[in-house]
Formats: sequence, structure tokens, C-alpha cells
Amino acid sequence: MKDALENAAKEAYGYYEKHKDFFGMALNLDQLATFVNVADLGSFTAAADKEGLTQPAVSLQVKGLEQRLGVRLIERVGRRAQPTAAGLELLAHSRRLLQDAAAAEEAMMPHRDGASGRVRIGSGGTASIHLLPRAIAAARKSMPGLEITVHIGNADDILRDLEANSLDIAVIALPASGRNLEIEPFYEEELLAVAPAGSRMPDGGPDAAFMRDRTLLLYEGGNTRRAIDAWLAAPDTRIRPAMEFGSIEAIKELVAVGLGWSILPGLAVKRDRAGLVTTSSLQPKLTRRLGMVLRRDKHLTRGLREMMKCLRAFEG
Repeated sequence: MKDALENAAKEAYGYYEKHKDFFGMALNLDQLATFVNVADLGSFTAAADKEGLTQPAVSLQVKGLEQRLGVRLIERVGRRAQPTAAGLELLAHSRRLLQDAAAAEEAMMPHRDGASGRVRIGSGGTASIHLLPRAIAAARKSMPGLEITVHIGNADDILRDLEANSLDIAVIALPASGRNLEIEPFYEEELLAVAPAGSRMPDGGPDAAFMRDRTLLLYEGGNTRRAIDAWLAAPDTRIRPAMEFGSIEAIKELVAVGLGWSILPGLAVKRDRAGLVTTSSLQPKLTRRLGMVLRRDKHLTRGLREMMKCLRAFEG
């Protein structure tokens, strides 16, 4: 291994020695800017005053540029310094290069100051519809230049994408685990019994035995479903819902038209203004926690910190 590294270093040094004249030709933006000032002002002294340099320093800048390019760029005509034919041609290229360099530096300023950036969020369906929009709106209000994208999926896929660094943060129902993951619970919500409008709910809320006797429409998979199954469970009984769906909004619509009952996150039914369903707390109450999940080594940009702050401030 050591011999291989030494040979690679020798090859790299040999390549540099063979082509060092080419490497020495790299243009220097400071030299180009000084050359443009001399050509525009017609004087080394005037260019020195503009740049806050001494006249000899300006002369060295131009001389160094001439040596790199192998041509004479400035000549004296009377008391005025003027570009040669080669200098005139270089002048147009120099202006474009300096403009592009200034534009590149300007484009980096929002990133340097933290005024813009990108946050990639992975989330489940309920949080993405009922929680994230408000948090995203608050983050964008604070940072108008912030680009936010949301990927919807199941928790396992989202955590895989997070570990692969194709997502910056996950907002999912807990629990979650991963050796390289940092997990922060930030919101707890109640899971509610949901029935067609006008349905009679037991005093104190339906218990597990009551719900097991209903035609159940449940969300398929995920931590929320596992919590519901555990709450419904009875000795030697396996929960078999009448139908399973990958969309909580679809379940709400089916309950609303009288096809069955369900147990859904409070966020999903809290804004049912049309009165299409009836809701109730369960007996005993059932809750779930939502959490923010990040890689332990994730660099917390200003945009990501702002998004996390807005999520912590969320009130159902």
C-alpha cells in the first residue's frame, strides 16, 4: 500500500513537472482587474489610486500577466498607457470574466448569509397534509429564498432515504430507530374514533371491544397502524379490518358515506367543517407522537434550523 502511494505521488509530481508551464498560465482575476483599470484609465498611477495600491505594485501585476500570456498588453503612447492589439483583444475577455466572477460571488452571498438554501423533507401522508403546510409557510415567511421539497412515503422508505442523505429531515410517527439517526419528538396527537355523521358514540368513548364489533376501515402499515392494532388487540384475536387503504383522506370519505368506522389521527379530522363524520376519544385514550429525525452528522444549515424551529412551534 505504501509503495503504491509513493508511486502515485511520483507520477503526479512528474506530470506537474512536465506541464508546469501550463499550470503557470492560469489567469489571475486580480491581474485582469488591474489590467482593465490601466487600460480604461490610461495610467498606472490612476489605476493604483483606484485600487489602493502603489504604482510599482500595479506595474508588477500587469507585467506578471504579460509574462503568463507571453505577449505585451500595455504600451505607452506619449504620457498615456494604452492597450496593444493583443491587449485590446484580451480586454473584452477580461471584462466578461470579471463580470462572471462578480455574478458568481453575488450568487453565493445569500448562501453565505443564510438567506436561502434547500430543505428536503420526508413525511407520511397525514403530517404532509395537515401539519407541514403551516410549518413550511412559517419557515418561508422567515426565509423567502428557502427552497423546500416534500417527499411522501412510508416510514421505512423515508428513513432509508434519510440515511442515504437524499433527505435532510424526516417527519414521521414514532417510534423510529437507527444507529446514525437523531430523533426528537415534537408533537403528540390523539387518535380518534371516526364514524358516519349521526352515529351514536358510547358515553366516555368507544372501547376496544366496541370498535372490534364495527366494520373497520384502517390505514395499512406504519407505526400508527401498529399502535391501533395493539389498542384493539384481545387475547387470541387477530384484527381483520373490512378494508385497508394507503390514504387517510380516502378512509375519511368512505366513512362519510357510511361504509364503516375507523380510528384516525386527530389532525386528519379536526378540520371536518362539513360535519360529514362523527368523532370521539377512545376509551382508554390512544395517542401517537410525531418526531423529527435527522442524521447525527447532518450539518444544520440556517434553513434546516428554521424548519425545525417552525415544527417545534406547531400547535394542533
